[in-house]
Amino acid sequence: MSVSRFSAIGAVALSGALALSACASENNGAAPGAGSTAAGGTASGDCFSGDLKAEGSSAQKNAIDEAIKAYQTACADANIDYQPTGSGAGIKQFIAKQVDFAGSDSALKTEPKDGKVEADDAKASCGSDAWNLPMVTGPIAIAYNVQGVDTLVLDAEVAAKIFDGKITTWNDPAIAALNKGVTLPATPIKVFFRSDESGTTENFTKYLKAAAPDAWSYETGKKWTGKGEGKEKSAGVATATKGQDGGITYVELSYAQQNSLKMAQIDTGAGPVELTAESAGKTIATAKQTGTGNDLALKIDYATKEAGAYPIVLVTYEIVCSKYADAETGKKVKSFLKTFASDDVQKGLEAKGYAPLPAEVATKVQTAVDAIS
Repeated sequence: MSVSRFSAIGAVALSGALALSACASENNGAAPGAGSTAAGGTASGDCFSGDLKAEGSSAQKNAIDEAIKAYQTACADANIDYQPTGSGAGIKQFIAKQVDFAGSDSALKTEPKDGKVEADDAKASCGSDAWNLPMVTGPIAIAYNVQGVDTLVLDAEVAAKIFDGKITTWNDPAIAALNKGVTLPATPIKVFFRSDESGTTENFTKYLKAAAPDAWSYETGKKWTGKGEGKEKSAGVATATKGQDGGITYVELSYAQQNSLKMAQIDTGAGPVELTAESAGKTIATAKQTGTGNDLALKIDYATKEAGAYPIVLVTYEIVCSKYADAETGKKVKSFLKTFASDDVQKGLEAKGYAPLPAEVATKVQTAVDAIS
């Protein structure tokens, strides 16, 4: 799977991480306040010492691990603990004041669900507005393991019927119609889904609902409502699919790559589209901001028919307080996220399976991080 640069549509990477080169080389183990002011440096050029806790999205685990490594290389006295428990768990822990920020593959809900509004609860917990800051773009692969099938094309309707258990064998005529010339076996289809509350599930079901409304009758959300066998977290569904001939799942590109899973091309009506950073970036480029000011929640067009655009994508947000009750915590969050959003750190993650965001979004994120207090 090639993961190309996204310069062709005028974007800069907002989904990457390399070491903080200048800060790390000059200030490894430096005391707080001694960090570099280079692009890869920490907020205001200083490190923090002590602990920072966060949890949530497993989709961004490979990205945030790189950012943590970079920060801790430069700032040896900082201990950043990120637990990939899933987006739903991360938001709950953030609202419960158990973590300093959360990672979520969907923005805080502004409409009531089960009698609660996530955005209102987060604001009450913070004592200030809670912001959704897009930090990582993770294309979602429809990953499969079918012996002898190296190339596969699906569209939204066929995918919806597979994940709803209405298409049950790989040589089904509906699949064959999209894959002329491909020998498809009669192997049973084995669907694996996320059993934990997952922003990946929410984004994937948003795609199915938007692009195949007649075939996908379920509501969208973090909890899976289709058919199949549940496995925990991104690693769980990827591993299960890798070990099952006939297996299929929805999972972030980085996990599909790690597990050497094949990925379906998606036909949106403008021809089959391979999943690459560039094709996913074309969809992200059409996203609209739905939040106001420094709340950068985005609305993605999952039903896009733009030529060359891969439609199944997610954005992982870091959910933060705009003004922390404890000023020192605010400084820590700001320092780390400034590093995470910096150009130096963001350049490298395409090789990890993440796609870039448009330059104007990157600029807004960096501005918002600077405003955290």
